[in-house]
Amino acid sequence: MDVSGHFGILADMVSSRILAGAAALLLLPLAACSTGPSEEDVAAAFVNAVAAGDAVGAANQTDAPDQAKQALEAARRNLAPTAAHAMVREVTEDAQGTPTARFDMSWDFGAGRVWNYSNELKLVEQEQGWKVRWAPAVLHPQLAAGQSLAYREQRPDPAPVLDRDGKQLMGPEQLITVSLSAQEAGDVPGVAASLANALKTIEPAITQQSILDGVAKTPQGQPYAVVTLRQGDYEQVKSRIYDLPGVRFPAQTRLVTTERGYGTQVLAGVARVVDQQVQANAGWRVVTLDAAGQEAAELHGVAERPVAPTNVTLGDRAQRAAEQAVDPVPQAAMLVAMQPSTGEVLAVAQNAPADAQGPVALSGQYPPGSTFKTVTATAALGSGEAGIDTPVECPAEKVFDGRPLPNDKKFDLGVVPLRTAFAHSCNTSFAQLAVDMPGEALTDAAHQLGLGVDFEMAGATTITGKVPPGGSTVQRAENGIGQGTVLASPFGMALVTSSIAEGRMPVPTLVRGAQTKADATPQPPAPQTLDQLRTMMREVVTGGTATALNGSGDVRGKTGTAQFGDGTHSHGWFVGYRGDLAFAVLVTDAGSSGPAVEAAKRFLAGA
Repeated sequence: MDVSGHFGILADMVSSRILAGAAALLLLPLAACSTGPSEEDVAAAFVNAVAAGDAVGAANQTDAPDQAKQALEAARRNLAPTAAHAMVREVTEDAQGTPTARFDMSWDFGAGRVWNYSNELKLVEQEQGWKVRWAPAVLHPQLAAGQSLAYREQRPDPAPVLDRDGKQLMGPEQLITVSLSAQEAGDVPGVAASLANALKTIEPAITQQSILDGVAKTPQGQPYAVVTLRQGDYEQVKSRIYDLPGVRFPAQTRLVTTERGYGTQVLAGVARVVDQQVQANAGWRVVTLDAAGQEAAELHGVAERPVAPTNVTLGDRAQRAAEQAVDPVPQAAMLVAMQPSTGEVLAVAQNAPADAQGPVALSGQYPPGSTFKTVTATAALGSGEAGIDTPVECPAEKVFDGRPLPNDKKFDLGVVPLRTAFAHSCNTSFAQLAVDMPGEALTDAAHQLGLGVDFEMAGATTITGKVPPGGSTVQRAENGIGQGTVLASPFGMALVTSSIAEGRMPVPTLVRGAQTKADATPQPPAPQTLDQLRTMMREVVTGGTATALNGSGDVRGKTGTAQFGDGTHSHGWFVGYRGDLAFAVLVTDAGSSGPAVEAAKRFLAGA
């Protein structure tokens, strides 16, 4: 047996294995010396760029940057997340030896709406180093070629708004928006003229020029919303506008009042509360879209929840009475009514000239004029320095540090009881009362009655008013008759009369079930102070400046004429209460309190 031959074969085998091992050892350092990012680095850079919304950065980590960039930008645009997060869990080789990164993706759409899923991506080595192998499925495993991701909100229909007795004031209705695309219209002036001519019977303010101005202000590529119409109004003009080039008619379900022009300002705020409820109950979905923008599949969904009806404190009867009271007035006129025992707002009405100025019944600031004498009287009676029968001087005019303050038409009552000076609205008497009190006296008395208190009330933004301390004799005199630096809204004066009627400041509410926050809870005036004031307010009606209300029941109130501007114009006020119904009426630029008293009479007849 030739042993040496066997040993020769064995030696060759060993040599081969050693050489192979040596070759492997020689190769390993070459790989270890690579300076490019690893598979893990590239995978992490890609998913982090996707999460950050950096489409260019993410696309540059792929082997098809142009395709990837286009798809990533579309996904970000259609998903519109508030935030996104991604994390690579591991990088392993698949059965074919291809590096595969597994990662978690999270899209946050706000309001607790988060979409989480796991995915994977493949990596390929190119001359530039490792790259993500691009495919739409890199964004989501079910995303096919030619598709994109999109977020969809599913809003439930708004529920009706019901008054204090359960009567519907607002309900959901399909509205049609008439929109104009300048790019599609061609002859924009011609289309605008046709639209204006058709729509003027419904919205007289729409003209060819107003449409052209709106188009000019609208960002390029976006349609201009000309008007939003109720279904019935749309049907009236449809045949005249439907075929106009560039005009489109998107529809949506919105909450609208039962009648056009009903409760315009106050119910607009309530509608915003309902919209918040709709938003809170909205469902949402993530879908895939095909190349035509149509939904291909749903990837994730949360169903919407129904919205319960909203109950408000308004009363349909009181609201209609208030609107019928102010609608005939040619000047801007407004009325706010409140229930003193609860603070519930019963009516907020404005006529068309007032509506053009916004929700001024709730937040407009006006000099309250002689209606503020309710506050001056509260301060004087509360101080103990004056009583209802205390004699006071009521000359035709009085001068305070060089500033003459006359009575209306310079009437002169001589010396009369305080109650008489109040009933006939003697400026000189109440200016003197204010001058004789400390500068903070009117501020404190106004605060006791709610004037100057701020509220966060669901459904409405309100400003009661402001009563700065009187820093000088003239300022105290002017403030004492509701001029000077004193300002109030009709809402604020309705709160004042509610406080007088109830004996404390009620916290106003508009939406039932929603708590109003007040920045203060003032101590009320003494009961004996308010008893005297209520008697004085009754005498305004029975024998003073508001005798026109003598047949309207047990009304207690105060008239007011408030100069503004250069002093040649004045607003007219009446504030008062009857039983558990308090209210304030303002007619701007009325010249006297007469129109406000007449509006109050109409209101009380229907309330």
